[in-house]
Amino acid sequence: MLKRIFDIVLSLLALFLCWWLLIFLYFIASLSTNSNGLFVQSRIGRYGKPFSIYKFRTIDSHGIMNATSRFLRRSKLDELPQLINVLKGDMSFVGPRPDIPGYYDVLTGENRKILALRPGITSAASIKYRSEEALLSMQSDPLHYNDNIIYPDKIQMNLDYYYNQTFFGDIVILWKTVFG
Repeated sequence: MLKRIFDIVLSLLALFLCWWLLIFLYFIASLSTNSNGLFVQSRIGRYGKPFSIYKFRTIDSHGIMNATSRFLRRSKLDELPQLINVLKGDMSFVGPRPDIPGYYDVLTGENRKILALRPGITSAASIKYRSEEALLSMQSDPLHYNDNIIYPDKIQMNLDYYYNQTFFGDIVILWKTVFG
């Protein structure tokens, strides 16, 4: 319950302080992609239930990402709309990153315990794989590398979080996300 209260208070505070930035970035994303600047996609949430995640759009209708879009992605500013997901209760600040259908929703055995966690904006795994796009771009078979190296490691890290999560540990993960 403390974690949920923390999520509500921090997301309200962040939205209050950053509302102008969210509006500005929405317009930048809209201009940059020549479309609605908000990207909405189905992700797997707590207990395996799908939810709609919000991000600023960084790819145009032709699959092209320009310099502005690359900046939004690298800086993680494209993820600011997820503050709304946190406020709604779809996500938490700290927890396993929500994945598209076909990954977390098909976990079996002990690994399914991860689904009891509310997905997060950040996690120990997202810190470790902060440069995941760059890492995958260096692979001859990025999908194979993701599915057989990165994804199993993330599962193990998220399972470790499931068993060892603490409020202080969440604060450390948030600190490392912002300042590390």
